[in-house]
This record gives sequence, structure tokens and C-alpha cells, in this order.
Amino acid sequence: MQVVVARIGKPHGIRGEVTVQLFTDAPQERFARGEVLGIENFKPGSAVASVAPTGALTVAGARWNKKILVVRFDEVTTRNQAEELRGSRLVYEVPEDEGDEEGFYEQELVDLPVYLLADVPEGESPVDNPAVGKPLGKVTGLQTMPVQDLLLIKLARSPRLASGAGEEIMIPFVEEIVPEVVPSTENEPGFVLLTPPAGLIDLVEDSAQVTEHSTEQAGE
Repeated sequence: MQVVVARIGKPHGIRGEVTVQLFTDAPQERFARGEVLGIENFKPGSAVASVAPTGALTVAGARWNKKILVVRFDEVTTRNQAEELRGSRLVYEVPEDEGDEEGFYEQELVDLPVYLLADVPEGESPVDNPAVGKPLGKVTGLQTMPVQDLLLIKLARSPRLASGAGEEIMIPFVEEIVPEVVPSTENEPGFVLLTPPAGLIDLVEDSAQVTEHSTEQAGE
């Protein structure tokens, strides 16, 4: 299975280094020296092909510049070559024996509905579950950072929200706050469960207020 791990951004310096927007929570592995990454939708004869004729790039090195990962590739030695690659998405072929390893790729997470763990009956799926109700929102992205990854969530019109519907928020992607992530399969829809600390999301806590808020939204 191929997964998108990054998008090449603007050149950095004059020796062919590039910045990358990460879509993986394992940048140290994906951008280790010697790793080979494919270029998504590669077209022979294109400007990109003039830099990477085989449709692949070999990592020569990577380093963090504050919160941005800067990468060198063996095939890229000038700023002009780096500019030709700008916007290209890099893909990694996931071996079958890596399928069960811990960690998620952005494409596995995007569009998953998000629920509060406290609202979900034990052992049940929250998706289309009348006992749970509407999701709190949905995942819109994964932002990989040097210290801690962030899960991007767009809040929905949920009776559990006191405010913030339509806003995109960032949630620390740690087990204490995101205790369960179930990716979608061919047969079962996936979901994300949250246990946000007080103040992270503006929630309606009292059950009576939840019912009242739900009635108000239905009448709008």
C-alpha cells in the first residue's frame, strides 16, 4: 500500500535542500538517510522528471529548522532543481508486515468522525449510534511536530458544544487525550474518541443543557 508522507515545499538555501509538509507521524524513519520515496502521479518528460527521471528521490539527509523539516535528496543539488519539485507529494510503499505497527498516516485519519469517549457505551461503535448522537466533528489533518503531533479537527454543530461550531482546532495527538483511533475498513466505518481536558473544547457538561442546546439547534 502506498501512503503520502509529505509534500515538498519551497527551497531552502542554494544547495538543493527543500522544506516539507509532513503527513506522517514517523518522520525520523521516512526521512532517514538512504530511504527512497516515490513521487505521486509522476509523469515522464515533465519538469519533475528532469530532476528525478525514475520518479523517486533518495534521502541524503534531514534536519529540523525550528518546527520545519528540511530535507536533502541525492538527486537535487541546486535551488532551481528544488524549485521544480515544489508541490510534489512523496509516497512510501508500506510493507505488509508494517500494517499492524503503531502509528497512523494522515490519509487514514482525515474525515474520521470524532466523539467524546464519555458519551460512548462501552464496547459499542459510536458511528450512527442513537445512544451517542451526532459526532463532535471530523478530522481534517495531521500536523507532525518535533515534540508532539497535533490532530486537526473541524467542530460540527453538535449539542455537546457550547460554542465553536465550524472552527478548526488542534488537539495534542497523545493517548491521554486521543485514547482510541479506529481507521475505516471496507466493512466498518472508523472513528476517533477524545477525552479532552477541561478548557480544551468548550463543551456543554450538564445533560439537561445538552438536551436544551439540541432542541435550540433543531429549531434553527
